[in-house]
Amino acid sequence: MNVYQMLLHCSKWEEMALGKKNTNKHFLVNFFGKMALKDFIKDETPFKRNVPTVPEFKIKEKVGNFKHQKSKWINLISEYEHFDNPEFEHPFGKMTKEQVGLLAYKHTDHHLRQFKKLKDENNYY
Repeated sequence: MNVYQMLLHCSKWEEMALGKKNTNKHFLVNFFGKMALKDFIKDETPFKRNVPTVPEFKIKEKVGNFKHQKSKWINLISEYEHFDNPEFEHPFGKMTKEQVGLLAYKHTDHHLRQFKKLKDENNYY
């Protein structure tokens, strides 16, 4: 995953959580997801590397308008200030507002750590 793909992936995730887009229900994702969800939000431990994602969030395109996608993601994140999606159901199952907040934080943290590590490993400034 490159940085553009991460921005697009995260924007799609935020749109789902904010109720702007629906995802398809996948039997295996739903079945195993309920167990995974409990593990993901039981505490503040960061996500491990290579955590599986639902098919709709797998990004194939490698290039796009980076500035636009970055701005879009930032704007979507800012919408959590007024989060009101009581009907939200992650492909892993139903979640409370607090669980959505924790999962949104951990998902964002996971991807930002992913590229911080890359930056540190390659001495990028």
